Amino acid sequence: MNQPTPKSSRALLGALYMVLAGITFAVINAITFVITSPADYGGLGFKPQSDTFWQYAIALLISLPFLWRAGSLSFKTRQPIPHLIRVALSAAGLQAFVIAISKGVPVWQVVALTMTAPFFVLVGARLLLNENVTANRWIASIVGFAGALIVTNPLSEQFNWAWLLPVVAAIMWGGASLLTKHLSREETPETLTTWLLLLLTPINLFWSVGAGFEVPGGNVLWLLIIGGILVFVAQYLLSKSYATADANYVQPFDDLKLISNVLIYGIFFGYWPTGLIWLGLAMIMAASLFLLLQEQRKGAMALKAA
Repeated sequence: MNQPTPKSSRALLGALYMVLAGITFAVINAITFVITSPADYGGLGFKPQSDTFWQYAIALLISLPFLWRAGSLSFKTRQPIPHLIRVALSAAGLQAFVIAISKGVPVWQVVALTMTAPFFVLVGARLLLNENVTANRWIASIVGFAGALIVTNPLSEQFNWAWLLPVVAAIMWGGASLLTKHLSREETPETLTTWLLLLLTPINLFWSVGAGFEVPGGNVLWLLIIGGILVFVAQYLLSKSYATADANYVQPFDDLKLISNVLIYGIFFGYWPTGLIWLGLAMIMAASLFLLLQEQRKGAMALKAA
């Protein structure tokens, strides 16, 4: 039996970091559900806008000393406006995501619908960046959108506007990804991270004040502190994943977060997907993985050509 090479070991370690990040984000989503959902759903009814502000403010306070010690704080840029728009889109997507959870939309459904973001990136890359898109990738996008329709089931009597919020989040995050792709041509990862961290908190504060700012106390405060710590841990695991292995290799493992969310939400809250929803979830996951693997193959071919 062949021993794994150091390169293959690093690839597996990078994938493990990505899977652990997905599990951590799933736990954060469960905490967010408890904090923001109304008492009818067993939650504490804290405003989702304030939840987002406090969790990410706590994560920022924890992360700043680590970034400073690592020498990663870099605010110099020649493109401040694209940075501002990118962070604003990220914040808007985050608000839509958390509000959907607070409205009682099952967490696994929210996560599944936000996984349609790569499809919006594909459309945007074709229309805005004039990138070539193959027929296979268009087919994968159609399959993914069909899966999203099955998951939301807009013809159902139970359908309401809150079920569309995760799709709004996916569109916002897709736009942020396009800007990240554009900025990464000239900006360092450290600059991209610093702008995101430092601007996300004041933008979240703006959303929170607009919705009626809430100061946490009691169980909400403790859960927010735990959530903030876990946000930092999840971001750290993501950074370790990308630092350990090639991004194109580890990115498909991010889709496994859907499984983590289904299990945690089902085991602890008793909400499991039913009927055709399983098919819709599988279609979204398969289409998203296909697009990510195609991107991985495209990157490998580009390296060979170089």
